[in-house]
Amino acid sequence: MSTDIQKIIHEQVTTHPVVLYMKGNPTFPQCGFSANAVRILHALGVKDFFSVNVLQDTDIRQGIKDYANWPTIPQLYIKGEFIGGSDIMTEMYQSGELKQLLGNH
Repeated sequence: MSTDIQKIIHEQVTTHPVVLYMKGNPTFPQCGFSANAVRILHALGVKDFFSVNVLQDTDIRQGIKDYANWPTIPQLYIKGEFIGGSDIMTEMYQSGELKQLLGNH
């Protein structure tokens, strides 16, 4: 695993308030879990977030799994902190915790 990829990922998650690593893009998600993650963010009023299509870059696709030590995509980061994947986002959305974390995004 290239340290350059880890640096790129670190820069992405620390310079954007909300980052979603996903399959596809917010307009055209290419898996149900990524679509669910986008729906949740939109439901919380987060329309403008930084997204990375992991299908376009195999280094990023593997690198993000290593970065978070999390085996699946999508992955959500808020203010540089790894939040989780689709299931965790769903639980946090339902409990109101995700809305609190997003604050006034």
